[in-house]
Amino acid sequence: MSRYYLAIDAGTGSGRAVIFDDTGAQRGASQAEWWHKPDPRFEGSMDFDLERNWLLLGQCINRAIAEAGLSGDDIAAVSATSMREAIVAYDASGAAIWACANVDSRAVSQVRRLQRERPEFEKALYDKSGQTFALGALPRLLWLSENLPEIYGQIDKISMISDWVLAQLSGVIASDPSNGGTTGLLSLATRDWTVGQLEKVGLSSSILPHIVEPGSVIGTVTATAARHTGLAAGTPVVMGGGDCQTGTAGLGLVNKGQCAVLGGTFWQQIVNVGTDLVDPQMNLRFNPHVIPGQNQAEAISFFVGAAMRWFRDAFGQEEMARARASGADAYTLLEEQSLSIPPGAYGIIPILSDVMRYGRWYHAAPSLLNLSIDPERAGKAAIFRALQENAAIVAARNLNAIFALSAEIPERIVFAAGAAKSPHWAQLLSTVTGLPVVTPQVKEATALGCAAAAAIGAGAFRDHEEAADRWVKWDRTFEPEADLKPLYDEAGERWARAYRAQRELVDENITTSMWKAPGL
Repeated sequence: MSRYYLAIDAGTGSGRAVIFDDTGAQRGASQAEWWHKPDPRFEGSMDFDLERNWLLLGQCINRAIAEAGLSGDDIAAVSATSMREAIVAYDASGAAIWACANVDSRAVSQVRRLQRERPEFEKALYDKSGQTFALGALPRLLWLSENLPEIYGQIDKISMISDWVLAQLSGVIASDPSNGGTTGLLSLATRDWTVGQLEKVGLSSSILPHIVEPGSVIGTVTATAARHTGLAAGTPVVMGGGDCQTGTAGLGLVNKGQCAVLGGTFWQQIVNVGTDLVDPQMNLRFNPHVIPGQNQAEAISFFVGAAMRWFRDAFGQEEMARARASGADAYTLLEEQSLSIPPGAYGIIPILSDVMRYGRWYHAAPSLLNLSIDPERAGKAAIFRALQENAAIVAARNLNAIFALSAEIPERIVFAAGAAKSPHWAQLLSTVTGLPVVTPQVKEATALGCAAAAAIGAGAFRDHEEAADRWVKWDRTFEPEADLKPLYDEAGERWARAYRAQRELVDENITTSMWKAPGL
């Protein structure tokens, strides 16, 4: 008799529920898009809507179970993964009372004050945790204590968003190293909290939850959660982890030196490394992997998927209408048109995400440079191709920074998540990086890795290594087009020079940054 595992993924741009069987095959899925809403009182705020998003996740779970033709009793275990850095606060009763999304940047004055008054503090935290203040929990909690003291005074525990999903299901609040590590309060070496850091700014480490390794059962689905989700009460609830690390485990990245690019709302470029590596320049971040004994060097390209969604919504109305009528995908229809555009996209230079500069992290204003008034050379198809090429160029430059630091170049790149559904994009990534690119049969690797955690908790696998060996299957391999690499190398150099100039416009307050880390 088959066993089924439910993965819940609370991402930056959407929430989803995905069901896998005991062969690793996807059986049902449902997704709901969401946006994070600013609090009009506070600049840079991006609140995570706890009530609405739990409602959406409940609907997704019910729909995924129905699509799979199952009942809640058929689900052997459930786990969760999520965007990292986002935090949830709970009161003493265990009720979630406040949450912010990963891109929240409200703690500007707190970061500036810490950097001014204690210039050594951020570097000391980075050396232990691999994180800066950019997306860390410490400045946000300090902001909360100073600006919403009535909320901060009620806090008994905090957690990450994936932990919140599990707490909603089981009533148990805990965290894991891979997601908890993105707070900047957890040690890369010990995989546990560095107690005493919050006390240095007048806060208390007592709010940090118990750390549990991914794949560990933390509780069972409560009767209340069962009514909301369609799951059976008593279903094991298993610790998951951060979306990036969970996703790479779902791609079989279980050994040192292996490399992946995850193409979602953000693009993450990941390389498995040992536990003793950090970047002296603080350009890269380092996170605990879901696998004990390994960390990951990571660079992030901001809003790649969100930029494609913007382009689709702003300029792809015709394709969206055709997609609704035919059941096709609007992105696929746009890409089909872009294939007639020559490599280099007539020199169009998209200015969106910069390469990773974790210690001083901000982006230029979104723009498109070097456009022509010729509608063929600067029309919808040309811009779409330029956006895809630029994503590959930025990913390649981020990866090269990691390779230089680790002194290792992998044999291949694993490309997954939503963008990997496009063979054209996979080929671009291979050509621009000069490395073979493989795509998995299951493109939603984050959900697969999360389901693997659930399966480990249910006793189906010993660990993520065994799960990867059994579940990860490959779809296609793409080899670099060597004759095009010089063209993309040159395009990358032009982009880098143009981006420097665009950052200067932000520095001069002429244009507005797409995103700035707090304190900049």
